[in-house]
Amino acid sequence: VSPGTSLKATGVDFLKSQNTREHHTDGYNTKNLVVRRGQPFQVLVSLNRELKAADKLSLHFGIGENPMKIRGSMMSLKPEREQDFNGWKISMVKKSGKECLLSVTTSPNAPVGKYTLNVKTGANIYKPENGFIYLLFNPWCKDDAVFMADEAQRKEYVLNDTGYIYVGSAYNIYDRPWNFGQFEEFVLDACMYLLDKSKLSLANRRDPARVSRAMSALVNANDDSGVLLGNWSGNYSGGTAPMDWIGSVTILQKYYKTKKPVSYGQCWVFAGVLNTVMRCLGVPSRCVSTFNSAHDTEENLRVDVYLNESGEKLSWMSLDSVWNFHVWNDVWMKRTDLPDGFDGWQAIDSTPQEQSQGVFQCGPCPVKAVREGDVYLLYDGKFVYAEVNADKVYWLVKKVNGKDKYIRLSTETHDIGRSISTKAVGKNKREDITLEYKYPEGSKEERKAMERAYSFIRPSGLVPRSGYAMTLDHNMVVNKPMVLHETATKTGLKLEITNTEALHPGNPLELAITVKTSTPGSWTIDLAGSCQLQYYTGKVQANLGTIKETIRLEGKSEMQIPLKIAPDVYMKEFSSLDDEVLILVTAIAEVKETNDKLTKETSMRFEYPPITIQMPETAKLHEEFSCAFTFKNKLNVALENCKLLVEGLGIFKMTTFDQGDIMPGRIMKSEVICTPTRLGEKKIVAKLTSNQIKGISTEKAITI
Repeated sequence: VSPGTSLKATGVDFLKSQNTREHHTDGYNTKNLVVRRGQPFQVLVSLNRELKAADKLSLHFGIGENPMKIRGSMMSLKPEREQDFNGWKISMVKKSGKECLLSVTTSPNAPVGKYTLNVKTGANIYKPENGFIYLLFNPWCKDDAVFMADEAQRKEYVLNDTGYIYVGSAYNIYDRPWNFGQFEEFVLDACMYLLDKSKLSLANRRDPARVSRAMSALVNANDDSGVLLGNWSGNYSGGTAPMDWIGSVTILQKYYKTKKPVSYGQCWVFAGVLNTVMRCLGVPSRCVSTFNSAHDTEENLRVDVYLNESGEKLSWMSLDSVWNFHVWNDVWMKRTDLPDGFDGWQAIDSTPQEQSQGVFQCGPCPVKAVREGDVYLLYDGKFVYAEVNADKVYWLVKKVNGKDKYIRLSTETHDIGRSISTKAVGKNKREDITLEYKYPEGSKEERKAMERAYSFIRPSGLVPRSGYAMTLDHNMVVNKPMVLHETATKTGLKLEITNTEALHPGNPLELAITVKTSTPGSWTIDLAGSCQLQYYTGKVQANLGTIKETIRLEGKSEMQIPLKIAPDVYMKEFSSLDDEVLILVTAIAEVKETNDKLTKETSMRFEYPPITIQMPETAKLHEEFSCAFTFKNKLNVALENCKLLVEGLGIFKMTTFDQGDIMPGRIMKSEVICTPTRLGEKKIVAKLTSNQIKGISTEKAITI
């Protein structure tokens, strides 16, 4: 080649294995280079001749359609004068023969997304095949807004592709294994598609707060044909029942392929998918479960619960609801758009509950703002504050002369927002993070934060809020906003609700209400108790039975009243529902002598036999091993239409076994031949669903 020949690039090596190792992106299953912003990566450019001093060579990075320098969507980097362009830098590492090794450092607040790379030499432009580079947020980079200092936390909140979502009820918390799978095939592409679909400006794509808000809107299908369609109806034909998912991968792959919402989601599914999306984009993220979460429709920090005289909850009367649990996400970032002091975890929620700025999106709301009562801050502080801090007021609805009369029974100030939970860092156990969200119940700081929050929310005073309660006596209405206090009684009355036998479907439900008094005197107590089947959203599905007793207690004493429900009373209803249901027990006690009233409720979960997984403890990369799943039906009922769902990220794809009906005492066995494709500790998750039971799952780890 004569020296006068114009310089042309003939190839670009993206040095994928070296770069992805340094950028903690070697897990992504994609042909293209994935790097994180604010950190150098290298590319090797091959030329048709040696580079001379007079030659012009530059790299062009473009994002979006029709990239332009003037819009900041085209970065033009020239190595010979290592200039800083929009915060990007480039330098020549070494030249040898017809190759030059270049180092590129993107700006730590560059827009995240998919960039094209072209090499320009004089008038020639070379477009490499597969010339896309994915640029992600970088929790390892001090100047990135999502910087996280602790390596163990980065491993958990960015790189861990499995975990748990905590569900159940405050009295019975259990973990549901969930495969986030942010590194699986097409998941990154699905996230890039969502970024484009969000129509965020390039400037907003730099900002993790704007990106996470946009993703909270796009994970639900409301308004924008996003990823998941919510459904709480109990009828899931035409889709997958929310209970049947074991991870986000199938959902995001299906969405990316069809570009249509996937059916169906409920809160833990939305949270699982949003967690995958945020970790995939490089924002540290965790799933957060709150037990007894208030869905406060009127931002007045109060939830009203209506009971009839038998103690049965009337869920149709209440506009507010208390969900047994609700799951959302926390994402980690500096909030450059807020006053100082609100960096760190931010709550975002993709379950479509309330519109925010006209769209079903929620957050990011600083967790510190929730704790301090600073609910005026962006975004959705009042809603999140109420979810964990509302007070609960119980009303008794009595018919008097054909009209409903509302009697205030009691107030619970400690009940909402219990046991706020997430998976512990580096351990397979639950961590309680309630104190990050609120000061200890009853402490001075907690009441101060509550009063601060009230000053921004200005509730309308204490009026029962049911639309049916319009015909009220005026003496029941308290007009000034009040910070409620827990109901105290002259008799030291306490109620406890327990199950006296294990709760197995097909067996009688053996429950008991214990009534206690603690002050001297003779007390006559009217007790009403009820048992109902309920969804986790607080909606009552069926009334199973009630008791009414009058008991006498002397001084400091207690008495246990049994409440027993036969299997044929609940089994038909139980089997006809496509959701997991809880047993709700409510008790009302009234002391005749003092007119003290107290109410108490507890939700309990049915107990199921386990699935066991048999496989070796270790296996070698690309070498087959076998994994066996066994389940023995120890219940007194046949399990109809059983399906076993199994998935092992980096080991085998999601597989479903149809098992038909499993009779009482029968054993089911299935086997998968596995070929691991990734190193490290991997998990296998199994879930069994049937007409009768929805919630049996288990997991086991193996080291590859």
